Amino acid sequence: MELLESNDLKSELLKKSAKHRQELEDEVKTISDRTEKIVTNALIIGGALALTYFTVRQFSGSKKKKKKVKVQKVKAVAQDDSDDGDDTAIMESEAPSIVSQIGSAIASQATVFLLTLAKEKLAEYLESQSQKKAKAE
Repeated sequence: MELLESNDLKSELLKKSAKHRQELEDEVKTISDRTEKIVTNALIIGGALALTYFTVRQFSGSKKKKKKVKVQKVKAVAQDDSDDGDDTAIMESEAPSIVSQIGSAIASQATVFLLTLAKEKLAEYLESQSQKKAKAE
């Protein structure tokens, strides 16, 4: 009798151990799936932001170039002593500000467009991944 009771106790403990092991494996799988989704989202969003950053940099140009252009315009105005030269200097200083405003507006619209596109692609990707997992189960 004692042998049967100890055998039952041992088999019961083995079953509990197997059950706990399976639960732990399921939790690890769930955590790894969540981590995979988070990393994927972070990579897609980071890539979209990097692409947006480089696009904005290309449209807006660097600050050093703008400073050189301004210095050259000031030199051109300083050399010209006539009244007509002052009018052209005012027009030249207004033109870059209009161009920079247009560039900023285009860059803003491009940023919004790219972020919207990234959001749509991310949603499509996540939906396809959930469909694959549903089919696999």
